[in-house]
Amino acid sequence: MGNCQVCCKNLWCHSKNTDVRISLPAICFVWQIAMIILFGAFVRYNEEADAHWPDYKKEQNITSDIENDFYFRYPSFQDVHVMIFVGFGFLMTFLKRYSFSAVGFNFLIAAFGIQWALLMQGWFHSLDPTDGFIKIGVENIINADFCVASCLIAFGACLGKTSPVQLMVMTLFGVTLYAVEEYIILDLLHARDAGGSMTIHTFGGYFGLTISWILYRPNLHQSKRLHGSVYHSDVFAMIGTLFLWMFWPSFNSATANHGDGQHRAAINTYLALAASVLTSYAISSLSAKKGKLDMVHIQNATLAGGVALGTASEFMITPYGSLIVGFCCGILSTFGYLVLSPFMEKHLKIQDTCGIHNLHAMPGLLGGVVGAITAATASTSIYGSEGLKNVFELVGTKRTAGTQGGYQAAATAVALAFGIVGGAIVGMILRLPLWGDPADDNCFDDEVYWEVPEDEESIPPILEYKNHMDTKNPDACVSESNFSVDQS
Repeated sequence: MGNCQVCCKNLWCHSKNTDVRISLPAICFVWQIAMIILFGAFVRYNEEADAHWPDYKKEQNITSDIENDFYFRYPSFQDVHVMIFVGFGFLMTFLKRYSFSAVGFNFLIAAFGIQWALLMQGWFHSLDPTDGFIKIGVENIINADFCVASCLIAFGACLGKTSPVQLMVMTLFGVTLYAVEEYIILDLLHARDAGGSMTIHTFGGYFGLTISWILYRPNLHQSKRLHGSVYHSDVFAMIGTLFLWMFWPSFNSATANHGDGQHRAAINTYLALAASVLTSYAISSLSAKKGKLDMVHIQNATLAGGVALGTASEFMITPYGSLIVGFCCGILSTFGYLVLSPFMEKHLKIQDTCGIHNLHAMPGLLGGVVGAITAATASTSIYGSEGLKNVFELVGTKRTAGTQGGYQAAATAVALAFGIVGGAIVGMILRLPLWGDPADDNCFDDEVYWEVPEDEESIPPILEYKNHMDTKNPDACVSESNFSVDQS
């Protein structure tokens, strides 16, 4: 029994080795080669991207290329793609010495994740039974970005405490779990979730929080000197916020129904985001003794309205209903940063670096509830008979609006369960002493995994001055340099 305890202690309490010179290149090379092989075996263009499109137009009596889905979806895809690679990446640059890792690891896991997502989602949604191939088009690449977003949300909870190898493993399992829960929610339960409050934010939020709980670091205070922001890092993070805020209407409307559904989703999200900004500023100011604003609240809580309106974005929630959702989410999210985050770290042992519980998990759950209520109260007087069928895809079913509301609530529970159970399993895998994660006193530091240039502040002022003045007045520069050396 004693030997067993010693073995377990050695397994989980091992000394940290952050050298990923072999493991990271091995995973990148092997997994990318695997993607090439799998794409060669399974993936082909769909009829709208294939060179046989002219023949397909004739068969379907399509008169113009403008009816190709590309022209409806690609503008939204551009916005969503910017959100994934710029918005999420820069939002996480707030840590004073972790900007390389925030943007760089975001880039790495998103680039891998979109490939794996095209395969996983393709096997569940786009597999052609006649030839066994996954047929992909513009909507597939939007959905792949959505899938990766859930993994980037989970990354936010673990920011600064994990190695790039761990993040790649997390993305491999996260994309797989996402594809399964998305299939259950959208194809089996036939719930509606255009903006992903349930499938993306609830799942990704609780997936990341559970992983962070499993990977709890009792001595993380040893890295407290780096667990914070500086002026310029907060400015860069605010750039990420603004990109996300501007493009969130595209995110929530990207895969909504053509016509009124997509139009309505953009308007509803636009209004909810605007309302959440004002209440976030209000609560942030009220919470400080002299009314000073906290940049953490402004960077994050201002986006909560877009998260919460994801499920109901294409519903007839009305413009003032969208404002109410945004109003409530700005308060809820800011309150989370003020009260819940410290409580969770102290009592629940959840170290949530980016506060994803307040920006994604809680608003995602609220979005699921709003979607269920809005669906349950839908009627022909509000939507019209055809509109009701189209919005909730009730054609060929015997569901009532109340029944649809029940399925929407069940879908929220499915996303929550997949996030918590999946996060626990993946967290245990990531605890294995194989992945090159940093020690407790070495977290939140780019130098662990990056070649970091010397800070300008560390360059002797005289050399900095000399280099600056060389081309202007060499004699004066030499004289000043000698004077300074003599003085020292």
